[in-house]
Amino acid sequence: MLESRDQQIKSILDGDTSAFSDQQREELKTLINGVIDFRAMGQVALGPFWSDLSDDQKNEFVDVFRDIVRAQSLADLEVYNSKVTYEKINVEEDSAYVQTLTEYEGTETPVVYDLQKQNDTWVAQDIILDGVSTAESYARSFQTVVRKRGFDALMTSLKKKRDKVTSAR
Repeated sequence: MLESRDQQIKSILDGDTSAFSDQQREELKTLINGVIDFRAMGQVALGPFWSDLSDDQKNEFVDVFRDIVRAQSLADLEVYNSKVTYEKINVEEDSAYVQTLTEYEGTETPVVYDLQKQNDTWVAQDIILDGVSTAESYARSFQTVVRKRGFDALMTSLKKKRDKVTSAR
């Protein structure tokens, strides 16, 4: 699944990366982020505050969070041309860890995908880059804002960020 996705991304990137159409950009966003379970990652990012939210608040948060991550994923397209080596895959029932090593411009970076099987599809609940959990990185930032200023302040900040990153393409 991940290897196939990587090949699809590289086939789109084979050419002038500065001249993508809107359709190609959307296709890249979908391929790059299509394996991520944004709801699960968002739940980790909000930690204990998640259970305090209404379903509408959770859905709105996940939508805004997804929009930001999708927009930011196109910031440096060349990184997706890196060489990826699939080193170890560990599957236990509906959980899997896929350990990869990416090499970009001479620098090797370990990337681990923490996957869960949902409705016969594997989705990433977390992506660990060079030992740093993506979900936990968001958690440190998001939970601090919620703790100090409240969930509404976090959403105001995230919406501003979304507007900024989606208009900057």
